[in-house]
Amino acid sequence: GVGAARVRDLFEQARAQAPAIIFIDELDALGRARGAGLDLPGGGNDEKEQTLNQLLAEMDGFDPSAGAIVLAATNRPEILDPALLRAGRFDRQVLVDRPDRKGRADILAVHLKKINVAADLDRETIAALTPGFTGADLANLVNEAAMVATRRGGEATALEDFNQAIERIVAGAEKKSRILSPKERGRVAHHEMGHAIVAMSLPDVDPVHKVSIIPRGIGALGYTIQRPTEDRFLMSRSDLMNRMAVLLGGRAAESLVFSEVSTGAADDLARATDIARDMVARFGMTTELGPVAYDPEPAAFLGGGRPAWRPRSYAEGTAEAIDDAVKALVTEAFDLAVAVLERNRPILASAAEELLAKETLSRTDVERISRAVSLDPLPAPAVRAAPRPKLQSAV
Repeated sequence: GVGAARVRDLFEQARAQAPAIIFIDELDALGRARGAGLDLPGGGNDEKEQTLNQLLAEMDGFDPSAGAIVLAATNRPEILDPALLRAGRFDRQVLVDRPDRKGRADILAVHLKKINVAADLDRETIAALTPGFTGADLANLVNEAAMVATRRGGEATALEDFNQAIERIVAGAEKKSRILSPKERGRVAHHEMGHAIVAMSLPDVDPVHKVSIIPRGIGALGYTIQRPTEDRFLMSRSDLMNRMAVLLGGRAAESLVFSEVSTGAADDLARATDIARDMVARFGMTTELGPVAYDPEPAAFLGGGRPAWRPRSYAEGTAEAIDDAVKALVTEAFDLAVAVLERNRPILASAAEELLAKETLSRTDVERISRAVSLDPLPAPAVRAAPRPKLQSAV
């Protein structure tokens, strides 16, 4: 009964101190839907439910003229008890999403006051380089850039310090002590240039900013950084296909040059497969399965992530057809990447040799290589027809 008593005391204080604001952070810890857990009846949820019931009772009997406002914040609105969200309680929901480019520039203006910055540093440029960053990410970026400037002995933080800080945050710290054999270095160089050349060749793909074969983080033996030119909120089918082709460009380069593939493309395959499955089951982008959402967007917490298990509402035959369609899309994207690299095979070889010699290709190097890449439209791929779902009778 301690939680319920504290709720009663809280609202009594608010009434006594009116006008007042009651703010509850992490509301999901208190307002999780009743009966949503797997605990047995009477198995430990009673105290939480008593506290929630008391909160509901206090808000129900709250006099609007008392001069008190109740606010709450949560990252998981989908697990809140429906009674909390009905009219008269938390009936107005305000989504605090990731900031857009202007928002990032405004947030950077706050954090840049805390460090010494170069006179020519433009926060709009940094905002353009950080799509998808939250306010906390930007605060961390400013701190990381200041440490980079300190390590090099600089008196002010410059744009190059921010570039290095972004790479450290996105790809991890450099692991110069991780020594690769010449054979592995050659494979990694062709793998990364495969990503880069496919990205240079396809339309409406984020431009390549940097390519490196210096190991970073836990498992990255090399990396290719693309920098979007603008915030994007919609993706067409061709955009998603091109993105999959770029992801599979490394594996395609390995298959062309070495006639076999390695384990280096494991993460690329997983990400490409996720995109293809969403195209088939969520976005209805295949003619075989039609404009049907077989797998609606999961109710995951804000920030993404797939749940460990989700119920399935379609037959086994449909599941088989979805698997076939996913495989067809990934194969089509892989064939596109192979076609691009075959057309630019000499450039792939020379760029990989340059990457082996320099270990890192800057934006200037990448732009010079991209001017030699063929941009002629590729022939339309052959359409693979996925089998239609088998009709099954349920007994």
